[in-house]
Amino acid sequence: MSSVKTPKKIAARQDRSSKTLTTLLDQSFFIFAGLASFWLAWLVLREGWATGGWWLVGLFFVVWIIVAYLALPRLHRILSNMYVPNYFIGRTRTADGVLSDPVNLSVRGSEEKLHKAMTEAGWVLADDITPRSAWRMVLTVLSGRSYPNAPVSPAFLFGRRQDFAYQQEVDGNPRRRHHVRFWRCPTGWLLPGGHRVDWLAAGTYDKSVGFSLFTFQFTHKIDENIDIERDYIIESVKSNNKNVRVTILKDFSTGYHSRNGLGDSIRTDGDLPILGVGRIKADDNVTASTRLGVIMDGTIYDRHPRNHETLLEELWSRRPPQILIGGGLMILASLFTIGQMLVDFSSWPTTLVQVANIDGIDINAANTILSMIAGFNVLLVVAEIVLVGLLLRGSSRARISLLSVATLAIVTESLSVTIGRINASIMLLLISIGVHIMIMMLFSSDAARYFTERR
Repeated sequence: MSSVKTPKKIAARQDRSSKTLTTLLDQSFFIFAGLASFWLAWLVLREGWATGGWWLVGLFFVVWIIVAYLALPRLHRILSNMYVPNYFIGRTRTADGVLSDPVNLSVRGSEEKLHKAMTEAGWVLADDITPRSAWRMVLTVLSGRSYPNAPVSPAFLFGRRQDFAYQQEVDGNPRRRHHVRFWRCPTGWLLPGGHRVDWLAAGTYDKSVGFSLFTFQFTHKIDENIDIERDYIIESVKSNNKNVRVTILKDFSTGYHSRNGLGDSIRTDGDLPILGVGRIKADDNVTASTRLGVIMDGTIYDRHPRNHETLLEELWSRRPPQILIGGGLMILASLFTIGQMLVDFSSWPTTLVQVANIDGIDINAANTILSMIAGFNVLLVVAEIVLVGLLLRGSSRARISLLSVATLAIVTESLSVTIGRINASIMLLLISIGVHIMIMMLFSSDAARYFTERR
């Protein structure tokens, strides 16, 4: 006996089909953006090498930027999605999905009590990663000046970045520092073996600044013996508060030698201490952190307050930077198209004669063809701006449509690049390809997808 298909069942089936199609498109765009970034690096290398001369001075720097900060991170993410387990194995993950620092500390107690324990022990709450704090971090590292609240790079556990991080500078030098990231455990979640904790943490010691072995990015290098840093964190907290209790889960994991997500060596005995801060009396003025900033993942919406003092704070806090920056780049690309159209319009009579001579058609037919092309470009620009507006409101279809537009632009512009000396036209094409690849990287990110899926 066949079941009756009610409107609700039909709608549910259509919704599942739509989500499946969106997932397939997302995966395709995600992979294409990674391949396109390698293609851009090759185009820049090829054109720059063919040109020679002073172009070679900045050639390898540009290629390094593209490979290190676009191509390799996306490649790592594609590969890690295939082979890295998506469940708790005692390791954090980088933003690229690669296994990173081990979880070497856990905590029982509220956030307020944890904050008090860390601050009494002389630890400083790290700033969130914002454009301002990131730029300040770069300047202080280069100059060697002190930055006690320097931001800590994001690491991921339970599918989200750390809730907060604490650090201690060494000799006022941001190149060397103790730091530890904390993640709140999901409600009802238990450690393997049935142990209940409220927080998990990963503590490491930054010994210097250098290049990542895996991505070639310029970043901090950690000391390989993370157990020493783990014990240092525990001792600093215990020595400053007698109400702290410590329980050791011996052989929580097998002791091992490995590398973290940046290629640094790590070594641990596999023990997991539980830091008990439940007996600490928290101050009334010590509350959970609600600092505003540009958070580089999709968990921002669950952390920040609904009410904000300014419209700018509301804009930044309710939308991930991937959406805002990508939307800005798409509008910039649209304005560039408008500029090209204005240039073409200024030389309209000359272009008419050229088209008529090449195609062997009369002036009126050439005028009709050029008018149709111009009209199509105008409609495309208007559509892109409308789609950006819909995307800012959380439209998943708008995001997919803009990814499609960027893909088409990359393909068509790549076909227009020819081998030869770099001129103004080739430079503009390479820049345009790079902008559209950046748009694809941003709109295909987890944060962008998460933002549109929740709406």
